[in-house]
Amino acid sequence: MQHLEEHNIPGEIVFNEISLRDRVKHIKALVFDWDGVFNSGEKGEVPSSFNEIDSMGVNMLRFGYYLHNGENPYTAIVTGATNKTAKEWAEREHFHSVFFNVKHKADALDLMEKEYGVKRNEVLFVFDDIHDLSLAELVGSRFMVKNNGAQKFIQYCKELNLCDYITQQTGANNALREISEVTLDLLGLFRKTIELRTKFQGTYHTYLEERNQVDTHFKKITY
Repeated sequence: MQHLEEHNIPGEIVFNEISLRDRVKHIKALVFDWDGVFNSGEKGEVPSSFNEIDSMGVNMLRFGYYLHNGENPYTAIVTGATNKTAKEWAEREHFHSVFFNVKHKADALDLMEKEYGVKRNEVLFVFDDIHDLSLAELVGSRFMVKNNGAQKFIQYCKELNLCDYITQQTGANNALREISEVTLDLLGLFRKTIELRTKFQGTYHTYLEERNQVDTHFKKITY
């Protein structure tokens, strides 16, 4: 395991940087858990939250893969709940899919393959806890959001090769933005995405027009 501070990578790469760099270069689909990834994971009377800093990070990650692959990546949320905030945010951001009420996350992956032609080894998955592992063990790149109260679980995932990167930040502290910046850096596209986004014309404008043509589809899995 490595903490590659000399490469400006804040979290922990579980195997090595060369392996992670190779994995992210083959990605064509982005899949996110919601609770514990976009927020702290707390439940209560109020709707769940997200952070606009993370939202920008996710958008730039999608734009980076648009530059890398020449097309918008398939993008989805897979959550075990029926979440109003996730629905509204994904619709605003023109995600392709939101899967609600998913108790066995690999079931959603089967639907992605069937309906969208998503190949498992081309999926980057962002997750944080036990219920995500059935999906994490099947896909090409796994970014784990750190939970300070689950150190033994984190060690378990490392030992069984169920994650490739563990964030320095938690879901409540912009782990998604960290993942976006690390991935773009590994792709060699960090500076370019910022520069093109700042101009807000040309390639970025074309990407945004294509992204905004996506209609978000909502699916609830029943058991």
